Amino acid sequence: MTDLADLSLVEAADAVRNGEATSMELLDACWRNMEAANPRLNATIWLDREAAEQAARAADRAARDKAWLGPLHGVPMMHKDMYYQAGRLSTCGSALRKDWRPTVTATVIEKLSAAGAYTFGGLNMAEFAQNPTGHNRAFGDCHNPWNPPYITGGSSSGSGVSVAARFNYMALGSDTGGSIRLPAAACGVTGIKPTQTRVSRYGVMPLSFSADNVGPLTRTARDCARVLTLIAGRDPRDPTSSHEPVPDYEAALDGDVRGLRIGVPSTWFLDEVDPPVLEAIERAVAVLVARGATVRRIALPLMDAVTTYGSIVSRVEAATIHAQWMRERAGEYGIHISGRMYGGYAVPATYYIEALARRGPILKAFAKEVFGKVDVLISPTIRSCLPTLAATDIDHGPPGTEVAFMAVSSNTRPYNYLGLPAVSVNCGFDPNGLPIGLQIAARPFAEARVLKVADAYQRDTEFHTLRPPVLDAAEASAVTV
Repeated sequence: MTDLADLSLVEAADAVRNGEATSMELLDACWRNMEAANPRLNATIWLDREAAEQAARAADRAARDKAWLGPLHGVPMMHKDMYYQAGRLSTCGSALRKDWRPTVTATVIEKLSAAGAYTFGGLNMAEFAQNPTGHNRAFGDCHNPWNPPYITGGSSSGSGVSVAARFNYMALGSDTGGSIRLPAAACGVTGIKPTQTRVSRYGVMPLSFSADNVGPLTRTARDCARVLTLIAGRDPRDPTSSHEPVPDYEAALDGDVRGLRIGVPSTWFLDEVDPPVLEAIERAVAVLVARGATVRRIALPLMDAVTTYGSIVSRVEAATIHAQWMRERAGEYGIHISGRMYGGYAVPATYYIEALARRGPILKAFAKEVFGKVDVLISPTIRSCLPTLAATDIDHGPPGTEVAFMAVSSNTRPYNYLGLPAVSVNCGFDPNGLPIGLQIAARPFAEARVLKVADAYQRDTEFHTLRPPVLDAAEASAVTV
């Protein structure tokens, strides 16, 4: 018998609409996996089973009456615990907000609710979304479902874990330096960071005004496409949101990549890459070439400027957002969080303004030099085989731990400063049985293109369908008991 929790988001929604499953059955299937595996993974911060059952029953009554709410009718989901829902807990992964309940609801949550989905929990995350690993001193570290001593990626750690471990069909994450793509890569799921401004950030905890992005983590590229079609678009409550029309991203997934020009960087993204990671990327490119794509090696311009300016912007803006708490309650932050923000206060205003002013010209030059020659740029999401939580614990590890910590996000941070869309999909496993991420990026507002390539790759591979061993271990333990 197929576990309903193994369905993708699109399959789950279709099952409800076709009468093959009820919303309550979907919720029960997710809940069973969560009860079995979450004690080892620590992916959740809060749960609301009672409200979820009420929502499931309402969805099932509406389904019986053919009163369809939308393309996600009756699908339960959980999100990174920084998406505000009026009156519900929103900790932002920090002890500073352990009991905080907002008075507003995020636009993206409203859009998902209008499409028929409902929320049954808040997911673990890095404190105030500020680490790439899955560590959290307030609520406990998240653990990788493929090999629990290893990192999950961050800061949307619980989002990646919950989707991979089959107790969630889709989770919203946020991405300021890789925080959607990193957990997608480390947990073996699919995650997209859209173009800067593509999705409203109203009602979402801010970290960096110029680099924050909202996006989904799911099982498949098609799942991401469905969600992005629903949540993208102009929002008057977020004046930074784009007026660019929203296409039907799902309709673009036809598997046809004939003539597509793939760029493989000869600089930066493959520097010091681990051999198993490089081999997986090369095999992934070969899959796309077999579908008719072409490959070109390409040198990337201005990468030193991109990384330097990006670091300045994110540090200064985070320090600004947290200025009052840092003045009054600095000791309640994790050591590396406060250390990072103290550095932001030391950056001269002229450097920050320069970093912002140079962003447009650098993006224009990068797009001309790269996307004038290729359609997408492919790289590893994470250059190395995944490190352990212990090896990246910079609050408690020996000197040098910070090098391994920062290396995790080397390949994701540039796209936040440039504001480009990028998706990560699973393209294999390292010698420790941990996923390897394939990152696909393109010019601004080319989300349809990167999703099309990701979907084409998933049509010919099965990595995105595999279940992590923590579920089999949990089932074996239950049988033994």
